[in-house]
Amino acid sequence: MSKTGYRAPAIAAEEVSLRVPENQRKEVRVLDVAAGTGLVGKELTRRGFTNIDAVEPSDNMMKQIKSSGIYTLMFQEFLGLGQNTIPKGTYDIVVSAGAIRENHIPLSGIDDMIHFTKTGGLVVLLMNNFDVGPKHKAESHMNQLEEKGLWCKESSEILSNYFLGKEGIVFIYRVL
Repeated sequence: MSKTGYRAPAIAAEEVSLRVPENQRKEVRVLDVAAGTGLVGKELTRRGFTNIDAVEPSDNMMKQIKSSGIYTLMFQEFLGLGQNTIPKGTYDIVVSAGAIRENHIPLSGIDDMIHFTKTGGLVVLLMNNFDVGPKHKAESHMNQLEEKGLWCKESSEILSNYFLGKEGIVFIYRVL
């Protein structure tokens, strides 16, 4: 993916780093959602984070992240089904780079991410900008979660040249 200009892992790690002082990065607990081959974890490690867990449903990807030595705990499961073993209210930061989309994590997986995050913690979501539109209903779902008082949006930003010259978007939410 990095050969195609996919910048999401580096952007995700930078967004997390901007919100955590360098002297606190070893204590902060981070969950990398849909960790894939561990690119976000590698980027976080480069920035001083050491307490990183992963959730990934794929057998092949799980083998790769296990061999990376980056992650403390690894959960092989899907999000959005209401059957997770990931402890609720555990993580200071939950990050997902490019996984909230059709045929990946359903919108109900966002609800799960909120549950895994401590009160006051952050959820950092990166998506292709075209995945946010009316067809995918992601932003509408996130707004509904905010209306329910589960989290509040701290920021959203359009990212140029996110992947193959297309735009992306990063959302930062604080769990209430």
